[in-house]
Amino acid sequence: MTTPEPSYRTIQLTQGQIALVSPHRFEELNAHKWCAMWCKSTRSFYAICGVKLPNGKWTSERMHRRILGLQHGEKLQGDHINHDTLDNRDENLRIATPSENQHNRVVPSNNKSGFKGVSWHNQRNKWRADIQISGKGKYLGLFSTPDAAFAAYCMAAKQLHGDFAKTA
Repeated sequence: MTTPEPSYRTIQLTQGQIALVSPHRFEELNAHKWCAMWCKSTRSFYAICGVKLPNGKWTSERMHRRILGLQHGEKLQGDHINHDTLDNRDENLRIATPSENQHNRVVPSNNKSGFKGVSWHNQRNKWRADIQISGKGKYLGLFSTPDAAFAAYCMAAKQLHGDFAKTA
């Protein structure tokens, strides 16, 4: 009986970190020296390596951008569907516009409600729901509970952001 091939392979990074990649990409990616880089804005590590640009200068390239075929300086971004920035398996990556990538962000650490798109409105003593559309805020209403405000946010997010809506 043969053992099925695992759904991922691992690549050792610096700082004790490990990146997951799809098996068919392992050989090509593992031929490079990958490092773990901490990103303050996402509070997570990314796998990066050094690459030489056509002008002879060196820069860093993120593993997920290489997998997605995104070139240095290109405005499109790579989105990690499950928010694990070291999970670079094909099924966890997709190309996104900067706006789409923002839609899939997790709840910020300074959020007091615990829900994305929900904040406390001091003057009305109610929970306020807002959503971003093309970089502009859209007011969704005031609610008695944070759960009700989040339900309004989720409905709007699914309608406006589609597959990139982060509602959990």
